[in-house]
Amino acid sequence: MIASVNLNTALEGLIDHWSPKVVGRVNDQYVKVAKLIGEFTWHKHVDEDELFQVIRGSMRIQIEGQPDVRLNAGDFCVVPRGTMHNPIAEQECWIMLIETVTTKHTGDVETPRTRSIEEQLA
Repeated sequence: MIASVNLNTALEGLIDHWSPKVVGRVNDQYVKVAKLIGEFTWHKHVDEDELFQVIRGSMRIQIEGQPDVRLNAGDFCVVPRGTMHNPIAEQECWIMLIETVTTKHTGDVETPRTRSIEEQLA
C-alpha cells in the first residue's frame, strides 16, 4: 500500500541514539531516521555513498584530511564511498539517512553501537 511517512513522527518514536530505523525504500536505497548525540566512531563505507540530512538540531561530520562539515536543520551532505568519517552531535540531533541497502551501519568497523539491517528494519 502506498502511504506517506512523516519524518518528525518517525523520529519522535525513536528511543535509542545511534540506532537507525528504516522508514522507506527507493529502489536499492533505504531511507532511515536516527537520533544522534555525542560522538559515533571513525569508519568508512568501501562501496557505498551515504547521505545525511538534518531534520532537527545540528551536527558535524569529521572527514579525514579536510575540515569538518557542519550541518543544521535543512542541510544535507553526501559522504562519498571510501571516505573515513565520524558523525558528532553536541546536542540531540534528528537526521534522515539515505543509504544503499548493502550499507553496514558502522561500515568497516564493529562497535557496541553496530546495528544489523534486521534491527534497523524492526
